[in-house]
Amino acid sequence: MDTAAHRLDQEACYRAVLTRDARFDGRFFGCVKTTGIYCRPVCPARTPKRENMIFVPTAAAAEEAGFRACLRCRPETAPDMGAWRGTSNTVSRALALIEQGALDEGDVDALAGRLGVGERQLRRLFRQHLGAAPVSVAQTRRVLLAKALIQESDLSMAEVALASGFGSVRRFNETFQALYGRPPSTLRRRAERPSEGGVSLSLTYRPPYDWDALLAALAARGDTVDGRVWRRDLTQAIDGAAGQVTATPGEPGRLKLVVEADDLRALPGVLARVRRVFDLSADPEAIARDLSADPVLRPLVAARPGLRLPGFWTDSGDEPPSDRLHATDEALVRRAEQWRPWRAYGALHLRTAGIAAAELMEIDDDRHAA
Repeated sequence: MDTAAHRLDQEACYRAVLTRDARFDGRFFGCVKTTGIYCRPVCPARTPKRENMIFVPTAAAAEEAGFRACLRCRPETAPDMGAWRGTSNTVSRALALIEQGALDEGDVDALAGRLGVGERQLRRLFRQHLGAAPVSVAQTRRVLLAKALIQESDLSMAEVALASGFGSVRRFNETFQALYGRPPSTLRRRAERPSEGGVSLSLTYRPPYDWDALLAALAARGDTVDGRVWRRDLTQAIDGAAGQVTATPGEPGRLKLVVEADDLRALPGVLARVRRVFDLSADPEAIARDLSADPVLRPLVAARPGLRLPGFWTDSGDEPPSDRLHATDEALVRRAEQWRPWRAYGALHLRTAGIAAAELMEIDDDRHAA
């Protein structure tokens, strides 16, 4: 944790916590030494003294250091952000695989093999970018998903254990007892109700979000979109379960989901694919900051700050989706080098504005002439 924590500006983090600045939600977490709890920057609780806090880039780093998630601000509901995003393709691919359950049954060595790196190298990258080991990241994913299911869904505790990737109810109970000093059922603020077959919960993202543009793009490529409702059938071959997932834009910052699956063990993978399809992990502020360095893109990004990249349900590409550039024009390819790691967003803004590569060169020529 120390290496990752030292990369953060600890004083700047504390100032953000003092003002509960929502721009930093998901970018770091504050660990309170006196209580053993970690919180989001927007936590409504009274802000601890500076000397009692240390800031880390991920929830996994906080939990690996022995801190437990705040029950008030619920770190599991923070936008899926991270200081690593856009800096390490290997970490990005590893996290996608972990989110789909790669370490629920396999080990770190097998994960490293799938990524084409050594186990020690993968551990080093995780420590550098996330401040935690791969197994800690996987454990935190399971725990935070379980907390969300406990508080948002009507699944029984046994079903929550299965759906969040725990190998057994016993392991599920032991983990929560160790982390929170109480059984998981005490985190539910209402009586359990029998599940009707569907899991209802929400996934978070960082606004702004251009829902009309994203849903239109999904419909244009053949996805099932009815108004503002997106649907997809689940299959055993791809998802490990049969059923259906339905997604609808909710209140700002939330995507509402209903997942019906005949095997709850498929849920983590389904959620990971939904996040990719709807580009929920995008960082609009970082994208706008970097792309605005290009004088042509600057007004386009300012006009449409909520544009997202529609992702594919299955994606085995080695390049991060944010940096994929499907272009043959050499001038555009050369220019797009300055857009990394957001080349795909730069191209998306040009397409949305109806600017072709040739027009891009003409705009530059006109600017230089002036």
